[in-house]
Amino acid sequence: MRVRPVAFPSLVEDLADRLASRESDNRLRVAVDGADAADPARLADALVDPLRVRGRPVARVATRDFLRPASVRLEFGRTNPDSFYTGWFDDAGLIREVLAPAGPGGSGRIVGRLWDAAADRAARYPYQELPPGAIVLVSGPLLLGSGLPFDFSVHLELSPAALARRTPPEAAWTLPAYHRYAAEVAPETFADVVVRLDDPKRPALVVTDW
Repeated sequence: MRVRPVAFPSLVEDLADRLASRESDNRLRVAVDGADAADPARLADALVDPLRVRGRPVARVATRDFLRPASVRLEFGRTNPDSFYTGWFDDAGLIREVLAPAGPGGSGRIVGRLWDAAADRAARYPYQELPPGAIVLVSGPLLLGSGLPFDFSVHLELSPAALARRTPPEAAWTLPAYHRYAAEVAPETFADVVVRLDDPKRPALVVTDW
């Protein structure tokens, strides 16, 4: 294992090289996992253009568009950390509409957005056809360790102090869920790439096989 400081643009280029070098005849399902305070969407969004420049089609998916209905999500209140940990996101829908079709033998027809949380109804998003070699970038929290079938994973790691400092007060109720995730899943022990982000201006890359 090596740990080295890396500028964000260099991190993006390193990851784009690594992902683009994978077998181009197969689609690749990539998790960009991290608490909201780590802003995993920022990294996933930043990878889109570099991957396309390298000749790989890209589909972007965010788990905020795969929430469960409010009647289920908020059954035990709007600030229940256990519900956030186990019942907030529609993992079955994500598998059915994105990860299974994008996987080996899948149809290649995915839905990039399943649920409109503001309206609390189905998003009615059209299907899109993934060409061979497409890379599906899925960003969000709590993505690893629950059986979601990813081919490659990036985990954005925050220390407990950094997580608390960078989580807005109105979202502090989610902190116990993230602490539970760290203790029970320990994603930093098996993710393909781990990025330490205690200081967002000074990320540190942790790699085991680069």
